[in-house]
Amino acid sequence: MAHVAHTAERPALEIADILRRHGAAYIRAHEGRLGRIEKRVMGAISACRTAALGGHIEACDDCGATRIAYNSCRNRHCPKCQGAARAAWLEARQAELLPVPYFHIVFTLPQPIAAIAFQNKRIVYAILFRAAAAAMTTLAANPRRLGAKIGGLAVLHTWGQALTHHPHLHCVVPGGGIAPDGSRWIAGRPGFFLPVKPLALIFRRLFLQQLTKAFAAGELGFFGDLAPLADPAAFAAQLAAMRQTDWVVYAKKPFGGPAQVLAYLGRYTHRVAITNSRLVCLDDTHVSFAWKDYRDGGASKVMRLKVDEFIRRFLLHVLPDGFHRIRSFGFMANGHRTTNLALCRSLIEGLGEEVKTQVPPRPASDTAVKVPIIPACPHCGGVMHIVGSVPRDVHQSRPRAPPFTGFAT
Repeated sequence: MAHVAHTAERPALEIADILRRHGAAYIRAHEGRLGRIEKRVMGAISACRTAALGGHIEACDDCGATRIAYNSCRNRHCPKCQGAARAAWLEARQAELLPVPYFHIVFTLPQPIAAIAFQNKRIVYAILFRAAAAAMTTLAANPRRLGAKIGGLAVLHTWGQALTHHPHLHCVVPGGGIAPDGSRWIAGRPGFFLPVKPLALIFRRLFLQQLTKAFAAGELGFFGDLAPLADPAAFAAQLAAMRQTDWVVYAKKPFGGPAQVLAYLGRYTHRVAITNSRLVCLDDTHVSFAWKDYRDGGASKVMRLKVDEFIRRFLLHVLPDGFHRIRSFGFMANGHRTTNLALCRSLIEGLGEEVKTQVPPRPASDTAVKVPIIPACPHCGGVMHIVGSVPRDVHQSRPRAPPFTGFAT
């Protein structure tokens, strides 16, 4: 009797299962209101690692066992396709870490502004990035605060634990900056980056200024309940009310060191709205998933939604084509990042050890061609090699690839 080996178990339920089972009905029910990008995301996740995308055949050199590995969709909204992208991105970031404390700052949009953002994702999300970066760099440049040019990374998240639309920006910023004349590194106070109250005020002012400019340029659209905001007087009144509202900027405790920064970035940078591991149950009418209720002290709960509502909430977080949800600013901006980081390191070298932290060694440059890593044979631990290809089957989308076909004869 032939032995059959099995790969590591996958989650019992996946987003792909929900979309394969209910996606077609959802598209029919929302035809005319569902965008091209959302349909493409649904199709990509449904086809991920199935015969629809083709794949290859792997064989074990030692025991002869074979398995089919179907291709990934590589869509950035797919819960299964973020691991490789995250690993490559983190490897590059490791070489850029500075030996100083890092801080985590969160910028959140109030609900009325978030509603405008949802109907104008590309324009308003971009304003969120620019206003947050400008607020931090402006306040840090003030001689009464830090008096230095800072830099950092910002990551856009658009969801809350319940999958509702909740756009906010996570920023990771070194605790210090370059002096205006470039002659020295100015370290921040221990355990403190910038005061959040003036930071929130500057952020609100800059954001609303840019939003006003976008409205005047005719770049914003308003639909449904927001349609009255197309009137200049109504829009101005809404922004006047927002100027009287407190905007939330939250500064978390500093990281213990660059290793913790990498661990944090690994959790946040390539995250999708909900992971497969949070899914609990799917039936003909409802989806249940785990969530944390932060209004109840972070209590772990299970939410049960109608399938239609679950898919709607998942699709709330689909980003426009080509939109970059991870951006750098200040001395870490792409144009002069390498030169600026080299300057930062040289300036930090002259500081006392109390303001520095240990940084993992920078990886050596590797120009060799990287060979894809194939998991070892789960039956005997032997080396697997690709021995053939599997063409795409446009008429088929299997729930998952069979882990093994057995032993070669």
